[in-house]
Amino acid sequence: MSATSDYQAAGALPPCPATITRDGAPATGTYAGTPLGLDWRGLTGSFHRSAWWRRFHHKRWHYIGLGNAECFVGIAIVDVGWTNTAFAYVFDRRSRRLLIDASCDGLPGMTAAVADKPLGGSPSWFRFKGMDLHIDSQSSDRIDVFASVGRSLQLQASLTALPGAVPMTAIGPIAVGGCAHATVKSTAMQVHGQLQVDGRSISLDDAWGSFDYSNGLLARETQWRWASAHAAGMGFNLQEGYFGAQENVLWLQGQPIRLGAARFEFDPAQPLQPWHIRTEDGLLDLRFQPEGARQERKNLIVAASYYIQPVGTFHGQVRSAPDVPAVSVVGLLGVTEDHQSKW
Repeated sequence: MSATSDYQAAGALPPCPATITRDGAPATGTYAGTPLGLDWRGLTGSFHRSAWWRRFHHKRWHYIGLGNAECFVGIAIVDVGWTNTAFAYVFDRRSRRLLIDASCDGLPGMTAAVADKPLGGSPSWFRFKGMDLHIDSQSSDRIDVFASVGRSLQLQASLTALPGAVPMTAIGPIAVGGCAHATVKSTAMQVHGQLQVDGRSISLDDAWGSFDYSNGLLARETQWRWASAHAAGMGFNLQEGYFGAQENVLWLQGQPIRLGAARFEFDPAQPLQPWHIRTEDGLLDLRFQPEGARQERKNLIVAASYYIQPVGTFHGQVRSAPDVPAVSVVGLLGVTEDHQSKW
């Protein structure tokens, strides 16, 4: 794949700073690697917010996605400041149906915790009403995942970083209604594990996984569209919405390359029809063919959300710079997402 050497010519992302604030402001940028911690207490001046405001606007989540030819698994633990929630689902790619779709709202400060950083930190966990989720990221290159939902789901898996693969960190301000945000995303991690679901035992030893760790002081109403897909040697993360183009990255041979603004073209009323996703710099142009989706709509009076995450495959081409040959993308497993929250 010639794009490996071409990447160096295009220029590597700068190394991630140790902290996510600098001189009282977000340490704005897109970086290679992970910070030592994600702590917003260094914000001052126009970025300072009261403890009361932060209580209701500080949002953190830890998401794991992994899949192979047989299934796709999505797990998330979310702390929205004033409460917490979690979900776990398994999508059967052969029958194109959800084998399990479990979600649960917890109790503030009692039923969940999100790690202080994505790797080398404390675990993320959720325990309530028969759902027990655990994302242990105490190692710098490995994440252990445990999930139990009554007798319906049992998952034990380890995600290990591939040699030379570098996570991406994006940090920046939120212009409307919020304050600042930081996110850390991985490219493909090798998976070993076992899944018990719907009376079946599924080996995950041939699966690929990735994580999304996000920590921000966000607006009361937040919307985004997201796409993520990863395999050995190639992956990408794209977002259109509240964080602009800040986190748009292509990975080739484990190395992250900054992408321009993303455009998602799809019919929200028919999200299982094909999507067209591209970046304005011309480095990525893909078609997404959904196989099925996990979706949820909540209206809790004080909060509401609409979420759909189709699972499927991406086809098209990517390139590391405008003047280098394109790399073909064929059947790359991943997800898209259309998300609207009032939280």
